[in-house]
Amino acid sequence: MISYEPLWRTMKKKGVSTYRLNKEGISRGTIYCMQHGEGISTYTVDKLCRILSCSVNDIIEYIVPDAIPAIEEPEESEDDFEQE
Repeated sequence: MISYEPLWRTMKKKGVSTYRLNKEGISRGTIYCMQHGEGISTYTVDKLCRILSCSVNDIIEYIVPDAIPAIEEPEESEDDFEQE
């Protein structure tokens, strides 16, 4: 799950409001999506980084959901390799 919590902390630290983001070209719809934990494009992440002069880690973070098991790599067997 993607969290925008770092964005809100970065904005507070830099004194940037959602109004300013909107004036800099981030739509109100995109701001709404971020406030509700919905997805945004990498273009928008790039734009936020430029507006706030920060890195991606200052905008988003990945949180592993408890309910979803991690995808495990399948074990290799001898049958997986071609015999010559």
